[in-house]
Amino acid sequence: MNKIIVPLDFSEYSEFALKAAAKLAKKYNAEIIALHMLEMANVMLTSSEGIIDERTVFFFKLAEQRFETFLQKDYLTGIKVTPVIKHFKVFSEVNEVVKHHDADLIIMGSKGTSGVMGAFVGSNTERVVRHSDIPVLVLKNDLNDINFKSAIFACDFSEESIRPYLNAVKMMDKLGSKLHLVHVNLSNNSFKSSTEIERMVVNFFTKADRNLDRMADVHYVNDYSVEEGVLNFSDKIGADLLLIPTHGRKGLAHFFEGSIGEDIANHAEVPVMTFKI
Repeated sequence: MNKIIVPLDFSEYSEFALKAAAKLAKKYNAEIIALHMLEMANVMLTSSEGIIDERTVFFFKLAEQRFETFLQKDYLTGIKVTPVIKHFKVFSEVNEVVKHHDADLIIMGSKGTSGVMGAFVGSNTERVVRHSDIPVLVLKNDLNDINFKSAIFACDFSEESIRPYLNAVKMMDKLGSKLHLVHVNLSNNSFKSSTEIERMVVNFFTKADRNLDRMADVHYVNDYSVEEGVLNFSDKIGADLLLIPTHGRKGLAHFFEGSIGEDIANHAEVPVMTFKI
């Protein structure tokens, strides 16, 4: 864990993310890339008229001053913080910052306590999640502890899930977290016998890991819906983190037949981390 990007809009939710990033940065001696997206109309950025140029400069200077004040936090003492100001297209420019700084993780605050849907749909959080090539950690609250001891990765064990699974394994290794893989078996047309599920899991690990060492970390859960199964299992083991695959611009992935990733993320009380398929 070397570099963490934190998009900031000066809200209390973005400060939740900044505080969490500070805790991780101190733990892993990482650098924080504090990113503020200055959204301005295209005309202000492309017009050649002098007055427009002056207004653009004014807004940049204003953002710089406010940004500098916002970053004057005691909990950032001793941490290398690099402020970056970008303009306009949030969703397209974040990945440019990721590549330029070779960042490992993005941390964002999510508005609301009932789930991340309110922040994902039609928001910058949603756009960042959909376009990011690296994991995005979405927080709903101010975390007292950033130690994620136990994480759940909801998986249908398809070939499509191999990439996010491998990326999740790498990230959990960095964070020192125990990774649990959960498959929810439903009593409908998608029901599978224990033998069928095990055969599917063996095939998955054979292709993903070339070994079956993680078979003991797989849990089969029977429930009325995938959402209930994952969340009930999360409560049962006291998970600190929920891992969800994403389909890039299509949004959170449809994993498990008939279920949508958003349904689980909406009602999870714990932080959610997304991984691109």
